[in-house]
Amino acid sequence: MKPLYDRSLKPSGKLFFTGINAQRRVKWTIPDSRGHKENNSTEMTVNSFKILMQQDVKNLFPESKVMGFSGSPRKGGNSDIILQHILNGVTENQFPTDSLRLADCQYQPCIGCERCRKDKICTGLMDGMSFLYPKIINAKGLVLVSPTHNYNITAWMKAFIDRLYCFYDFNNNRPRGWSSRLADQGRKAVIAGVCEQKSKEDMGFTLDAMRRPLEALGYEIIGELTVFGVFDKAGVKKQSHTMIKATELGSNLAKLIGN
Repeated sequence: MKPLYDRSLKPSGKLFFTGINAQRRVKWTIPDSRGHKENNSTEMTVNSFKILMQQDVKNLFPESKVMGFSGSPRKGGNSDIILQHILNGVTENQFPTDSLRLADCQYQPCIGCERCRKDKICTGLMDGMSFLYPKIINAKGLVLVSPTHNYNITAWMKAFIDRLYCFYDFNNNRPRGWSSRLADQGRKAVIAGVCEQKSKEDMGFTLDAMRRPLEALGYEIIGELTVFGVFDKAGVKKQSHTMIKATELGSNLAKLIGN
């Protein structure tokens, strides 16, 4: 069976999937929060992934740690810097963190196959998200940061959030009632949006597009950060009040996930 991605499309250092035959090996190249590869590569089989993900997420107790995702395609830009400052606030309170730039992962948007309703995880696509699901499940805290693209979150962040659809359960009524298997586990989140313009209207749906899906999944949004008037790469560093606020949000998140 052919790989999901053409080999020529695999950028160096990005998370990728090399095959979908259940008997073949799957090789991941995993960038850490600094963009370096962790131990060159980690090998796992599709069968191992299925065994891992067949756990009942409802009965899992996430760990007191924080996972952060930047939705910006610009490495080292304002979103990455804000994310790092939020996570600094977490680590200052002695809680572990991990982070990833979504642009460093190769994954597709949800294709609406609905296989996740039966399998309770996304099995219709086996790609970079297959590596991210365990990280999301195991972390009690979540941080999402996205710049505003056309009054909304970036395409990377939108595809990421859509792929969290696999955590919903549905009944057979019309319209179907639903619940989240991540709910009632004490999960907390911080969201942040970055906009070049200076008005809330120009930021559009950026925060809403992160807040509402996370709340539906069962996360309590304990803090939000809006950043206006920055576009130049790393320009947000000049806003000392923003850096302080970001660190404070991380500190608050750490205290709440530790309770």
